[in-house]
Amino acid sequence: VQLQASGGGLVQAGGSLRLSCAASGNTFSSHVMAWFRQAPGKEREFVAAIRWGGARTYYTDSVQGRFTISRDSAKKTMYLQMNRLKPEETAVYSCARGNSYSTRAADYGYWGQGTLVTVSS
Repeated sequence: VQLQASGGGLVQAGGSLRLSCAASGNTFSSHVMAWFRQAPGKEREFVAAIRWGGARTYYTDSVQGRFTISRDSAKKTMYLQMNRLKPEETAVYSCARGNSYSTRAADYGYWGQGTLVTVSS
């Protein structure tokens, strides 16, 4: 399984970006795909997750209502629409795949390389 994240860039505070994570290999309905982010000098933190089958979604409290996670099964691609971005959300955003829902990075076995999101004030 390979995951390829893309879509990062520079955006002003209050702006929007959409990240994509393309998956290769088998993706089953039981899998959970997630986005994590890691800011400079900070630990990696959970952002959002989606069950591949059924599309149930999960968000960390700080992004609820501003970020939307989705997936296109036919394209094997997951998305993260980020609206009203804040400077403190500057980080490398990485996608991951796991066998069950968790907010712990250690519970995800496959990771993409990450894409940098920079939010200027």
